[in-house]
Amino acid sequence: MKSNYKLAIALVAGAALGAAAVQGLHAQAKPPAFAVAMVDITNKDGFLKEFAAKAQKALRDNGGKAMVRGDKLVTLYGGAPKGRIVIWRFDSLDQAVAAYNSAAYKEAKAIGDKYASFQIFAVEGLAE
Repeated sequence: MKSNYKLAIALVAGAALGAAAVQGLHAQAKPPAFAVAMVDITNKDGFLKEFAAKAQKALRDNGGKAMVRGDKLVTLYGGAPKGRIVIWRFDSLDQAVAAYNSAAYKEAKAIGDKYASFQIFAVEGLAE
């Protein structure tokens, strides 16, 4: 009789572990997202002093990780974008959209609009 209880407990525990593993694998299959910003800066000092740190903190606090931030680029085809290119990585497209719609980022962007013009879009990446 005791062996039946042990078997039942083992089966329940195995099912729970299996369900947790499936959930983990399913979560890993969700593709990351990348937010790409093309920024034409008109006042570099104001941009860096008043906007950049606040915007970066807002995006980091919402799950973003800076991947690219610079203005040194080589155009391979087509016209070159003006200014600086910034790329942030997020765990999902929903997370990227939420980060840029957050109150903290909107507050920073209102400051940034005084010093630059922005073209920003988010794109879903490939599942890892």
